Order: sequence, then structure tokens, then C-alpha cells
Amino acid sequence: MNKTYCNLIAGSWREGATTIENRNPSDLADVIGYYAQAGADQLEQAVAAARQALPACRALGLEARQTALEAIGRELMDRSGELGTLLSREEGKPFAEGKGEVYRAGQFFTYFAAEALRQLGENADSVRPGVEIDVRREPMGVVAVISPWNFPTATASWKIAPALAYGNAVIWKPANLTPASAWALAEIISRSGLPAGAFQLLMGSGSTIGNGLAGHPGVDAVTFTGSHAVGKKVAAAAASNLTKFQLELGSKNPLLVMDDADLELAVAAAAAGGYSGTGQKCTASSRLLVHEKVHDAFVERLGHRLGAMKVDHALAEGTDIGPVVSEEQLSANLSWIETAKKSGVDIVAGGARVSRATEGYYMTPALLVGTSNDMALNREELFAPIAAVQKIGSYEEGLAIANDTEFGLVAGIFTTSLARAGHFRRNVETGCVSVNLSTAGTDYHVPFGGRKASSFGPREQGRSAAEFYTQVKTAYIRAGDPE
Repeated sequence: MNKTYCNLIAGSWREGATTIENRNPSDLADVIGYYAQAGADQLEQAVAAARQALPACRALGLEARQTALEAIGRELMDRSGELGTLLSREEGKPFAEGKGEVYRAGQFFTYFAAEALRQLGENADSVRPGVEIDVRREPMGVVAVISPWNFPTATASWKIAPALAYGNAVIWKPANLTPASAWALAEIISRSGLPAGAFQLLMGSGSTIGNGLAGHPGVDAVTFTGSHAVGKKVAAAAASNLTKFQLELGSKNPLLVMDDADLELAVAAAAAGGYSGTGQKCTASSRLLVHEKVHDAFVERLGHRLGAMKVDHALAEGTDIGPVVSEEQLSANLSWIETAKKSGVDIVAGGARVSRATEGYYMTPALLVGTSNDMALNREELFAPIAAVQKIGSYEEGLAIANDTEFGLVAGIFTTSLARAGHFRRNVETGCVSVNLSTAGTDYHVPFGGRKASSFGPREQGRSAAEFYTQVKTAYIRAGDPE
């Protein structure tokens, strides 16, 4: 009999109103466990507990915060193999990626452990004689974290770690597709010595818990990563109370391959950027804008590379691409392939559901050629192991197509021209840019976020995180004259 995993509310593990079953997308016969689903009453209990914990959170010394976050991070790194196996088992990414994600999550916590000690303010003289000014940052209060399933440990960690480092109380609503990784992280945090109610896990439906947190008057800030459609609902709910909110949403990232590019590097980057994590990442390079002079060679090499990739169980030796996360996601992916075929697009590699030793949601990585930027598959985020090639005649045309999208998260270019690279960095309309690198992959000590419909609010990660998880207070002080 599989174990039922509970929510963490006010320092204790509590059963939910209902439970959900969590199955392995690599092996549908493998039930990972059953996970509590909180109801509206438990949401109210969690918010009340968080507000009650705020004085203790603010009173917790900087060294105590640093010690707690450091311990969380070290345990994640030490257990990255074990927890990476669990992550890959429930989400479907190959083990190396799952282990790497958990280790990186540990680094988020150790980075913000150090940041907890670096909370410096500013001092200034007033324009009024005898008055001094003190400017400092204080915690927002109760922070609701709503995180996605595609990076269930890392994305949650880069939100939870700074929120705790700056003295907030956190209520975390993880995605229901990956509750096992969420519970494992929450269990580690629960042993870190933070005050009861400073961190709570509230697994449940988006409609009840996600929307409920976003629109709750007892929540002071909401950080959300997920789809554009759901993000707009979160924004509307938060705005109803003038609650501070931060959104990381969809993308349609272009990768330009110019006629002077190192093709081997460009092909490797396109494969990694477009297909790692089964293409289920917001930084995936799904629009490949390839110069006509190298188009055919690039397509041939990338198609060959994709054909050689091993699609199999996430924990199988040598797997390059695991299953997609769910039957719903697989059906959507295959629907896009059919749409492409009906539009006259060439499917030069993959795009089919395949069977393996265990029943799962497997499909081969697809490369679509002969597409145009007005096609829906180049306008909408697919979240799939599918990339579409567009042939371009010049750098100027490539830049224009790259910017012709409602999204603006990441863009990349492969070129040996310093002039092109510099111009692209300045003129592409995205929050992140890569030059001769994959569009996937971020560093934890610098800002991350997009423009246009990809993001809203302050950047995540690095010192920029303080912009969201704290609020500024300016104090004017007249000390008087000494006697």
C-alpha cells in the first residue's frame, strides 16, 4: 500500500480533504504515492498561521536564517542523487537532469543563506539641516509561492530561498503533477529550525489553493511561474487586493544560426536548448532561424542528431529524452504535429508516439522544416520536444523575426561576428540573451526574467530578488544637539 503524504500547516503534517495519485510517466504501473489535497478551510488555517508567525520570522536573527538556509542547501546537494531519482521518476526528465536540478536547488539555498547576512541599507543627509535619513528593506510579510511542474525543485527553491532569507513567511502551492519532489523539499525545510508557520506546504488544486492564495487579503505578495493564461488569472486575483505579484510566464524563444556560425556548436546548442527536459522548459529554443547559406547542412546535422537520441525510461541508462509529463501533454504535442503536417510542413525527424518496455508517455523529438513565423506553432508556446526551422536570408531578417512575438524571455545567436553579436544583444527584445550558447540554462547569482508577455514584476534570482521579497522604508531622524 502506497503512503499518503500530508500537507505542512502551522508546523504539523495534516491530511487533506482528498488525495491524488501520483504515477510515473515512464512507467504507468508505478504508483509513487498519494498526496493530500488541501481544501478552502486549510487554506484559511495556513494564512492565519503564516500571519501569526510573522513576528517570529522578523525577530529571527540573520545568522539563524543563514544557518537554516545553509543546512537546507547542503542537504539538497548531499542527497541530489536520491532526490534526483525521485524527481526523474515523477516528472520524466533523465536522471542526470533530475540530479542536476536538485543540486542546483541546493545552490539557490546556499547562495541566499549568504545573502541573508548581506542585508545592507543606505544612509543619507537630508536637505533639511540636522536631519539624517535611513533607508532599509523590510520583509513583505506573507508570500504565496505558486510553482510549476517542469522544474519542481529548482523553480520553487529560487522563490522560497530568498523569501525566507529576507524574513517572510512562505506558503507554497506546488504543481499537482509533481507532488513527490515538493513534499521531499518541504520535509527538509521543516527540519531547518525555522519558526512554526514560517514555511508551509499546501498541496491542492489550482482553482482552490492557487486562486485562493492569489486573491487572499492575508497574503502580501504572490510569486507565480506557469502558463500565460493562468498567470493572467493570478494577476487579476492579486490585483483585486492590490497585492504585490510577480509572474514568469510563457515564451517562444528564437535561436539565430548565421552563415558564419560554428555549425557543430550550433547544432549541439539547438539540440540541448530545444529538447533537453523533453522540451518542457520556458527557456527552450523552439524557433530556429537559420541562414539560407547553412540551412540545409544545419537541418541535416540536427535531424541526424535527434534521430540518434535515446528515448526511454527516465532512469534507464543512456536515456537522452524521457517521457512527457502526462497523457494530456502528449496528446497536445501530437496534435501540433498533425497541424504541422496539414500546413505542409516537413517533419524531418521524430514527432511520433513510441512504445518502450514500460508503458509511458513517450514521443520522439521532432524537427519541423519549412515553417513561417505566422504559423500558430511559431506563435504559441508548445512545451514539447518540437522545434521549428525558419529559413532567413540575412541577419536583419532574423532579428525582425526574432522580435515578432508577444513573448520575450530568451533569445540566442550563433555567429563569429562580434558586430552581429553586439548588435543582437542590444536590439533583441528579451530579458536574457545567449551568444554562441544554448538558450537553456541560467546562473543563480544574476537576474532572470523576460519582457513583454513573458514576465511581469521584478526579476528573480541574484540580488534582484530583494526587489520583490522586500519593501523599502525611509526614515527621517532628528537627533538634536548633544548636551
